[in-house]
Amino acid sequence: MPEPRYVIDHVGIAVRDVAASRRFYESALAPLGFGVVMEVPGVPGAGLGLPGKPSFWIRPGEPSGPLHLAFHAADRARVDAFHAAALAAGGRDNGPPGVRAHYHPSYCGAFVLDPDGNNVEAVCHVPPAT
Repeated sequence: MPEPRYVIDHVGIAVRDVAASRRFYESALAPLGFGVVMEVPGVPGAGLGLPGKPSFWIRPGEPSGPLHLAFHAADRARVDAFHAAALAAGGRDNGPPGVRAHYHPSYCGAFVLDPDGNNVEAVCHVPPAT
């Protein structure tokens, strides 16, 4: 069996208001190709991810954050689209889209605060097209 190409299979966070957080994450992560891919009957919350694989779960509870959550963006346009969608969904700007060369020359990210104050990022590591 081949080794996976990722380190973390999935992560879950507690949120104060599942409905508000679900609306936020569904909208903010849609430009990255994420959507709700699983719900457990009788259990509040949702598993979001790329089609067929829930990799990010929200559930009711007292948040243990603030946390920093970074989601992979396939290209820089998706970083921009994430930022716009997250702000439109009620997120608060925590760093506009742009290169963060202090991480590495191709690091392009955008940051927003979710309804619970978590720092949510979309990041692309691909160099710009020349």
